[in-house]
Amino acid sequence: MYCGDYIQGTIFPAPNFNPVIDAQMLGGALQGIGCEKDMVIDILTQRCNAQRLMIAEAYREMYGRDLIMDLKENLSHHFKDIMVGLMYPPASYDAHELWHAMKGADMEENCLIDILASRSNGEIFQMKEAYLMQYNNDLQQDIYSETSGHFRDTLMNLAQGTREEGYADPAMAVQDAMVLWEACQQKTGEHKNMIQMILCNKSYQQLWMVFQEFQNISGQDIVDAINECYDGFFQELLVAIVLCVRDKPSYFAYRLYNAIHEYGFHNKTVIRILIARSEIDLMNIRRRYKERYGKSLFHDIKHFASGHYETALLAICAGDAEDY
Repeated sequence: MYCGDYIQGTIFPAPNFNPVIDAQMLGGALQGIGCEKDMVIDILTQRCNAQRLMIAEAYREMYGRDLIMDLKENLSHHFKDIMVGLMYPPASYDAHELWHAMKGADMEENCLIDILASRSNGEIFQMKEAYLMQYNNDLQQDIYSETSGHFRDTLMNLAQGTREEGYADPAMAVQDAMVLWEACQQKTGEHKNMIQMILCNKSYQQLWMVFQEFQNISGQDIVDAINECYDGFFQELLVAIVLCVRDKPSYFAYRLYNAIHEYGFHNKTVIRILIARSEIDLMNIRRRYKERYGKSLFHDIKHFASGHYETALLAICAGDAEDY
């Protein structure tokens, strides 16, 4: 299990924080003749989420207006998406992304995969509550009606947020590895069900051992086996779970690289990952990105994005001088 670096984000609480002054500055920046976008970036990317929520509160008291609405009115395109995204509490942001992934013009399976494969039980519980509050819908019911097949079954299982925690049993790990190995040979509906049950419900510690045992039994890495046996979004979701068990920052580095290079800068994915991981492990993600792909995340964003959108992404990414 990776223990090399402790988890760290790129955004921290600002020292000497004063929400009233920030709200005043934002009011001036948004309601002036030309919107002062740099000021908006400087304030919102240099405060942690809890502080941004206090700014929104102060803003409402001062102007009688909703800060998110004012951001939406004064900003546009991807720059607007990132500034507005920063204003949601983490669980609300996850809920917002899931809703739009399912109810938008195009179904975005990758968004569902990214979020549900990587969140803890606690995060999933809060996300479901936020989803109900914001959209008056049940997240699991929406997943059920918007997706299908074994992909749906696996998402539904993850959305229960019932993964075991902290528990590992070596004897059980051998049994689970045998079941996974058989599931990769047989590929029946029942076997697909067994593979997702193990991957969705066993603790990370347990799965770590299961994957080792799988390698011992089959002589093959579990990811390679899944890729050979299954296809479509079911296969992508299973692989995402495995990668998150092994090392979440590496998983997100891989997703960012894909979004930037395979999909010609898939803005929604880049924005979602940077915002969602900014106070958790974005610094670790940056490290993995550089190690694995040779170029820094900072460099790649600079290369593909432009204008205030680029400035905002780079501010969240918090690159170092040597990353240019």
